[in-house]
Amino acid sequence: MLPFKTLIKIDKSLKLPVYQQIANCLIGLIQEGILKPGLFLPGSRLLALQLELHRKTVIAAYEELISQDWLVAVPRKGVMVAANLPVIRPRSFRKTVSAYDGEAAFSFHTIPTVAIPAKPVFTHTPLVVNDGFPDARLAPLGAWVRECRSVIESPRYFKLLMYGSPTGNEALRREMQTYLGNTRGLSITADHVMITRGAQMAIYLAAAMIIKKDDYIIVGSPNYFFADLCFEQLGARLLHVPVDEEGIDVDAIEQLCASKKIKLLYLITHHHHPTTVTLSAARRMKLLAIIRKYNLPVIEDDYDYDFHYSSAPILPLASADHGGNVIYIGSFTKSLGLSIRIGFMIAPANFIAGAASLRRLMDLGGDNLSEQALANLLADGTIERHLKKSNKVYHERRDLLCDLLQSRLGDAVQFTVPTGGMAIWLRFSRKISLKKLSEKARAMGLQITSGEQYHYGTTSQNAIRFGFASLNNKEIAEVVGILEKLVR
Repeated sequence: MLPFKTLIKIDKSLKLPVYQQIANCLIGLIQEGILKPGLFLPGSRLLALQLELHRKTVIAAYEELISQDWLVAVPRKGVMVAANLPVIRPRSFRKTVSAYDGEAAFSFHTIPTVAIPAKPVFTHTPLVVNDGFPDARLAPLGAWVRECRSVIESPRYFKLLMYGSPTGNEALRREMQTYLGNTRGLSITADHVMITRGAQMAIYLAAAMIIKKDDYIIVGSPNYFFADLCFEQLGARLLHVPVDEEGIDVDAIEQLCASKKIKLLYLITHHHHPTTVTLSAARRMKLLAIIRKYNLPVIEDDYDYDFHYSSAPILPLASADHGGNVIYIGSFTKSLGLSIRIGFMIAPANFIAGAASLRRLMDLGGDNLSEQALANLLADGTIERHLKKSNKVYHERRDLLCDLLQSRLGDAVQFTVPTGGMAIWLRFSRKISLKKLSEKARAMGLQITSGEQYHYGTTSQNAIRFGFASLNNKEIAEVVGILEKLVR
């Protein structure tokens, strides 16, 4: 039997529940090739005895991994590692090294250092179905105002009024190191963190560091349209790979990597935009092997990781052994629900330094006031409490919307209940013109998209992202009522 007491490290001082720490460690052992597909794990009683924990804690960890498709429960035999995962050559039991140690394994543009001085859609329509935004009415506005006032009244605020670092506020970067370690399993330091004005800036900076004119990059089909526009503006040739119910087609990615020089892969592993699907565990494992084999630079856009309802989220690719090739991007704009543009980029330190030089060409420094206030809210637990509350509310709204759509619109629409996020990918019958539906809805006091941004070539998805998080229960019922009148 493997020395699980040595392999599974538990730190009860962390905010992350112990069962989740066990689950994350087991995922790491599978990804390292130490636990092979088809291998039966020790019984919950035996593992609990080895780890000196309560048996229910181990059972909870096993159930979590079963729900994420890493493990399979076999009647009368026990729990085994899912057989459909790729086989990986086992590695030694040495201490895990951060995937971000050392320099980036891929090439990127070198940006000249720029010397800087030492100092320095509104709408009148009552109801709006957006792309999937948070409810600003739930935002911790009082706490935000309090922290901003505290920063402004601080004796050191005059220093914050000067130009900040292009990598972002130092206090926030330190807090992000702890926050992302606890929530996403990232082993990083502040040198691996860059604070940006929203995730979109991070996407552009990362892509601009890597892409040259006529370079091939891989994106999903359909894909986040603002990312596509960004890559096209940089002169890239987009290779669209299908996205199905398990996420992006990893086999197709491998074929493209074998036949062409691919400079970048862009993907959304959780709650893909626009379809809301999550990349399966099996595909993640295979994709990590492809990334390491081809030294493939990857932008992992994880814009609303904090919102999961059915189970705890699968850890991002960035938390695994990717050889320093994954650039991880996220945003607090979705979490807070305020018009505060704070995003972040996680990458090897030398890539962050290069991206900071590029950012100086367009933005000499970050927003010290907002970033310091956010650092304080992370430190005192306000953000964690807000996310717990929001998750509960958005979960209820998702369930209500799904029930109403199914009972009142019937065959006119199709959808899969998303495991998280803030929108449903709502597909309409081909008999329904979304353009006409949108026009008629506006006349009835409802603004919805016509779905034109989801057209690819001559193919129309005839679908929209139905953002439910920003609508309360009464508003959701009103919206579905209007749609029912229009489609019936």
